[in-house]
Amino acid sequence: MEFVLWGSFLLVFYAYFGYPFLLMAVNRVSRGIDYRSLQYPDNLSVTLIIPVHNEEAVIGRKLDNTKALNFSGNLQVLIVSDGSSDNTVQIVKEFQGIENLTFIELEERKGKANALNAGLQAASGDIIVFSDASIMFDAEAITEIVRPFALPEMGCVSGEDLIEGGSGEGLYGKYELFLRKQESVTGSIVGASGSLYAQRKEIVTPFIEGVAPDFYSVLNTVEQGYRAISISESFGYMKAAESHKDEFNRKVRTLIRGITALFKKAKLLNPFNYPRFSLYLISHKLARWLVPFFLISLLVSNLFLLDSPFYQVLLLLQLLFYAVAAMAAYSEPLQKAVPLVKLPLFFVSVNVSILMAWLKYLSGTRQEIWTPTKRSE
Repeated sequence: MEFVLWGSFLLVFYAYFGYPFLLMAVNRVSRGIDYRSLQYPDNLSVTLIIPVHNEEAVIGRKLDNTKALNFSGNLQVLIVSDGSSDNTVQIVKEFQGIENLTFIELEERKGKANALNAGLQAASGDIIVFSDASIMFDAEAITEIVRPFALPEMGCVSGEDLIEGGSGEGLYGKYELFLRKQESVTGSIVGASGSLYAQRKEIVTPFIEGVAPDFYSVLNTVEQGYRAISISESFGYMKAAESHKDEFNRKVRTLIRGITALFKKAKLLNPFNYPRFSLYLISHKLARWLVPFFLISLLVSNLFLLDSPFYQVLLLLQLLFYAVAAMAAYSEPLQKAVPLVKLPLFFVSVNVSILMAWLKYLSGTRQEIWTPTKRSE
């Protein structure tokens, strides 16, 4: 049982701490490229696709934000409504000020993939930028995200979606962005920010309902022999989710789609064909998605080792960690009084959502209809 316990512990440790240290060690011998020094052609054309569904609360701000973008090339803006039933359609139709704005209204709600594909059919740009209505771009976001495409090997570039506020969600997001930055130095990222990423039009493949579009885009990019990176110079801001329940449900949906995408592109896990990327993919995605099972194994194996005071203390620490997360989940005042309790809450929430996603996936659930997460104002 000691072998099971320590094996589980080491796998959890590697997924969250060992892998980042491995990346930093590998990157010590390479500085990477300063993408800020690259310049895109003056005649570069870019298409910004924004799928929406019942976004009346934020679409006006998103349009104003898009109007204020500073990009010297040719920018086409496509807003695609996926069966919106609120005032989203009216707000978009009445908006003025974006020269090359096209509104595509899909009356029947079929999901985000269908909306993105409708946008792709109307896209004329050399580079396609994908966004959500909930993120507000920095004025230079488009200018910066297209710079790396000056390199012929670059196929996909992710920006950064920054969560406003110091919640566990925001801290976890910073951790993810750190990993992407490290992966970008000498290899490719294994996931993009779905609310802000770009891809060469010639390598974009039609999206599949039930598959995470941003993750699938990265996998397709690497499969076709291109690199996918993340840059911090292109960014936008998002509000935190209104409730833990909304965030939890979003994670479960995203994870089901991510697991589906991974199995559709399982050949990228082959270390003989993709030596570096397979390591990144296994370490960043697959190992992380197996952590809930390692945590269960760690707890259960600990129960069989209680004849030792050391393992008694270890069990107590585990139970205390989960108890703090549970108390934080049911006590907003506790979160405000002791902000650090948000970390165990978010960690446990993430891993419970992963476990739920696996259960749904293994039971045959492949996707739930896309519903944009409500975010605080």
